Amino acid sequence: MSHRKSSFAILFLSVSIFFSGCLTVPTTPERLTTADTIAGKANFKRVWLRTPPFFLTVYEKIQTPGQPLHVYIEGDGYAWVTRTRISGDPTPRRPLALELAAKDPAANVVYLARPCQYTPKKVDYACDDAYWTDKRFSEPVVNSMDQAVEWFKKKAQSPSVDLIGYSGGGAVAVLIAARRQDVKSLRTVAGNLDPAGLNEYHRVSPMDEKSLDPMEVAGKVAAIPQYHFIGGEDKVVPALISENFSKKATPSACVHVMRVDGADHVNGWTENWSQLLALPLDCSVNKK
Repeated sequence: MSHRKSSFAILFLSVSIFFSGCLTVPTTPERLTTADTIAGKANFKRVWLRTPPFFLTVYEKIQTPGQPLHVYIEGDGYAWVTRTRISGDPTPRRPLALELAAKDPAANVVYLARPCQYTPKKVDYACDDAYWTDKRFSEPVVNSMDQAVEWFKKKAQSPSVDLIGYSGGGAVAVLIAARRQDVKSLRTVAGNLDPAGLNEYHRVSPMDEKSLDPMEVAGKVAAIPQYHFIGGEDKVVPALISENFSKKATPSACVHVMRVDGADHVNGWTENWSQLLALPLDCSVNKK
């Protein structure tokens, strides 16, 4: 693709690390152990991936080269301690996107933690709290994660990519999809697809103007088959956020918003994921 460079200056660190807790400079050991346990049971392996300006922590399971690649993108994690106090480490206490990835039966599955999650600051010198607050959807973040998608697509020799994003990872998934030509499907779970609308809903300050807005590319990705799952009990990202995105995408047979009764922002997803993931995403089937 024209926007992509031939070389990404990507470097694996500790390639094929297994789940013995043997990272040289561990970060938030309890949260890392939680992620390792979830991933280990699903036969994922943990690696660090250099996608400038960040080192991303990744869990991957590449079993059948040539088959499609499913990429899961984590939410914003533990970005705030309170409404006014920024966390010193955005590593999620419960990595829901990883839990979903672990239940995916696809042959090739990759989980991307967001910049600065799990990765020690001593390694990722680019980390700054702006990248998990005001600039969490900025160009450096989206470009870094898009590089990771491209790297694993090549490694898996996959013809296409299926993107799945949780919470703020839903925004990142949309922004990545808008700059690629190989995205076969797009799914979000409790996705923050309208950051400005969500900030207004919660009456908090708007994000940095340099952060990218998924609403601005809603029309561009409208032809990609997609499901946006919303929790019937979600008070963090209410239904109107995905509905705003769907309306912005203009009438499309490919864009579907589905309410999941009983689910809130973190609960009710893993037990339903196999069924939700199996829903057909053929635009012609759903077209009215």
